Amino acid sequence: MAELKITPQMEILDTTLRDGAQGEGISFSLQDKIAVVKALDQLGVSFIEAGNPGSNPKDMEFFREAPKLELEHAKLCAFGATRRKGTIPEQDEAIQSLLAAQTDTIVIFGKSWDLHVLHVLRVSHEENLAMIAETISFFKEKGKTVIYDAEHFFDGYRANKEYAMATVQTALSAGADSIVLCDTNGGSFPDLIEEGVRTVLGLGSGKVGIHAHNDAGMAVANSVMAVKAGARHVQGTLVGFGERCGNAALAAVIPSIELKLQLHCLPKGKLENITETARLVAEIANVPMPDDMPYVGLRAFAHKAGMHADGILKTRTSFEHIDPALVGNWRRFLMSEMGGRAAIAERIKKLDPSVTKEHPVTAALAAKLKSLEAEGWQFEGADASFELLARRELGKYKPLFSIERYEVQSTHPSEEGNICSTAWVKVKVDHSTEIAASEGNGPVNALDSALRQALKRFYPELSKVRLTDYKVRVIDSRSATGARVRVLIESTDGVHVWTTIGVSTDIIEASSKALADSIEFSLIQATETKNF
Repeated sequence: MAELKITPQMEILDTTLRDGAQGEGISFSLQDKIAVVKALDQLGVSFIEAGNPGSNPKDMEFFREAPKLELEHAKLCAFGATRRKGTIPEQDEAIQSLLAAQTDTIVIFGKSWDLHVLHVLRVSHEENLAMIAETISFFKEKGKTVIYDAEHFFDGYRANKEYAMATVQTALSAGADSIVLCDTNGGSFPDLIEEGVRTVLGLGSGKVGIHAHNDAGMAVANSVMAVKAGARHVQGTLVGFGERCGNAALAAVIPSIELKLQLHCLPKGKLENITETARLVAEIANVPMPDDMPYVGLRAFAHKAGMHADGILKTRTSFEHIDPALVGNWRRFLMSEMGGRAAIAERIKKLDPSVTKEHPVTAALAAKLKSLEAEGWQFEGADASFELLARRELGKYKPLFSIERYEVQSTHPSEEGNICSTAWVKVKVDHSTEIAASEGNGPVNALDSALRQALKRFYPELSKVRLTDYKVRVIDSRSATGARVRVLIESTDGVHVWTTIGVSTDIIEASSKALADSIEFSLIQATETKNF
């Protein structure tokens, strides 16, 4: 019997490549945009707002390449404004660029707040309504699906409800397929969102959606409230990228709607891919994904206190609102003396299923954690280093390389700008040795580069691994410049993220320990995945 296909009840529009690209520090190349589209399509979102072809050549270049993409789930959308004042759609270059993008769906935004009408566009109320009506009618006559974004709707609703509603009614009368209510300034509260959505639904036709910004920290809550009020179209960016404080993070909105409101946003079986997809999109954007991001963050299901760990082991729901596997994430027990033997045993079960909290290895690891933490080591944020420690205690550790010697030098001022440091490293793998040297924009960067150069002959897979974050903490500030320091290094292979630690009074030595752990952990994971 064929499996029943569940059609999503919600339309999800991801605007990472348009609104998300307006976030500070984010710039997508053409290849980046294609990679993001493929990732979002595989996740199963309904629409991908891929750019504004009238605003920059890069977006138009993407739309020229887009027909080559064979998308399975998502429909690409071109985004643009209503026609300019004093012209008609046929003579408006930006409108024509939207046609040239050749997408079946067009997203048009227009003004709902009379402040913008009078002081930004500087047109009359009537002219603004004509701009909305004529633009939507033009695209409908061309056979396009039109999603109308009512920009600044909630600010307009507060200031002049009658006019804000008139703009929406005009869009509906012109044939808009969906009306999306935008909290463009991101300052509205959920009660206003609910009222606005219900009022627009009262007009009686068309699908209503929500587009929320996060300036008051309520974008996700406002999006979910809109859905509870009857909206069936949600816009946002997967990881929350966007102008100012960002957009509603779909990686938090989608699981809330699917798991808490029981409304399907994605095709069946796709929700469990959302953590991996969010991390992939963040990686493509070269922006660290917040560790404390709901559902998909590294800390979303992390437990440190012994009482919490014990509770979770007895009944999951005691300290977790959902099963992390539903969103493709996983539970983490943070290793510290606070965690207790139960948490340690649970953490190392994947290495040896026979381990219990009464096992001698568990007791030995607990004692070692206590001793190391007294020296400044802190494994709660360095799971990879803890796993290597556990492997050694279990007798399941075989060193893949050793650093025989290294030397690092820095020269200031540098004749080559940021390239101010050099490093050489001698490594040993089995009975072979290799020496490599490299330059860097600092001693740690130079050491990292030299270490990889030395190891690449033995382990070419290291080309996928890179450092994404580097933190230094002074452990005892009373010792001033002679203090012991803790170095935490976060690394990724493009899909997985792990953190390692090193401690020493010498910051370079602490860094070398963390770097060596990071590389060794990645190699062990790659080997075990390949064998599995």
